[in-house]
Amino acid sequence: MKRYLECWTEAATALFSQALAGEPQLVESQLKPLEAGAFGLAATLSGDEEGRFSVLLDHAILESSLVGEGVDQKAGWGELLREVAHAAAGELLVKAGKKCRVDKFEEIAGESKATRAFQLNSGERVFAILVRDETRATKPAAHPAAPSADSPAPAAGLSAGINLLLDVELEVSLRFGCKELPLGEILDLGPGDVVQLDRNVADPVDLIVGDKIVACGEVVLVNGNFGLRVTEVASPRKRLESIRCLF
Repeated sequence: MKRYLECWTEAATALFSQALAGEPQLVESQLKPLEAGAFGLAATLSGDEEGRFSVLLDHAILESSLVGEGVDQKAGWGELLREVAHAAAGELLVKAGKKCRVDKFEEIAGESKATRAFQLNSGERVFAILVRDETRATKPAAHPAAPSADSPAPAAGLSAGINLLLDVELEVSLRFGCKELPLGEILDLGPGDVVQLDRNVADPVDLIVGDKIVACGEVVLVNGNFGLRVTEVASPRKRLESIRCLF
């Protein structure tokens, strides 16, 4: 069964080639210590797998412009590795049925021990990346007892006739943010223009049905596609109210 380390490797391989300049390739290599000045980040996980997962980067990576020209390389790598950590948690859920979340993501220093080594091949340059996997599988949660005949039905208080609608397929969408623009600015938009939204990259995104928010969560990568790891949901009644206009 897949572990978090395997999912991290898959997510990093895909995201590095998509997000970094020159589409560099991540490949496994022999384990060797990094030179002084290495930069590290660690994710603390909880759930079906828990513990700390650390990534150490060759200091030469920060002297390149892989995350973009004129960008703070250290901050850029921090955001990219945070995205990979969350994407790996999503992959773990899809491929192994294990639920885990990133509770904390922080910079680390003075660590050199590692369990796996990789090379980031970017043209003629090669950068070393070390991974230290200190995660472990937790005991499987006990399955809840089957509800008895006297147990209350789910979503108590809703009309019993709602069961007739449960198989109806609805279109859902993700909203990353919004922005009001004058018509003149909209007409002047062209390829390469950037529209800044009203939401920070660390803020949750909205899951929309109709014009109502039914859930919020974090964007993850699932088999090369974007997905949503739900962190908050509206009540069943509010979710039903959101689809009235669709019938």
